Amino acid sequence: MASHPVKILLVEDDELFRLGLRVRLEQETGLEIIAEAEDGETALDLIKQHPVDVVLLDVGLPGLGGVEACRQIKQQNPKLPILVLTSHSQKPLISKLIEVGAQGYCLKGIAAEKLLLALRSVAVGASWWDETATREIRSSIEESQSQGATNLSKSPNLLTGRELEILSLLAEGKTNQEIALALYISPGTVRVHVHTILHKLEVSDRHQAVVVALQKQLIKSSNG
Repeated sequence: MASHPVKILLVEDDELFRLGLRVRLEQETGLEIIAEAEDGETALDLIKQHPVDVVLLDVGLPGLGGVEACRQIKQQNPKLPILVLTSHSQKPLISKLIEVGAQGYCLKGIAAEKLLLALRSVAVGASWWDETATREIRSSIEESQSQGATNLSKSPNLLTGRELEILSLLAEGKTNQEIALALYISPGTVRVHVHTILHKLEVSDRHQAVVVALQKQLIKSSNG
């Protein structure tokens, strides 16, 4: 049985860019642009009216703005994946996007094939972070770790105590919300940690992270 196409809401205020995106996306089988919006307010309304699988959201929107639009979409639809498009890769912006719940981020000059892969990944629940973003995040994590007393942070697979705690809770099947409550931190902070864990372990989702962590004996099996 053929699976239904991935329904995309395209949120982009640059009319020419939006048109180019629509034409390119509609050439693909398995992708369908269900609606388009020029700003965050319209996007929020459209999500209430249409069944959407993924939101492709420009960060530089007029009015509400992309980051705030992302926050509000996730508040109303926690499970709806959002892939953000942006022309810059500043570190504060990336951290902000992770905090408000974006599943991924692409630079606007990205090759069409990569954008399609990013959209499909995000639609099935994986994260997709542009390489520049990943480098930025990694360097900021290493900076904050090296300010501590450890020089071991040079090893990409070395997890911090907090990351290991979160990994153990992931192994128990806990959600970000439950982890946040257990560790007295915000769900946004949990998301940033989970994102870092996935990159350090070089995996694309939390299930794989748990499998790798058990194989490397970073954590103990919860049923043994």
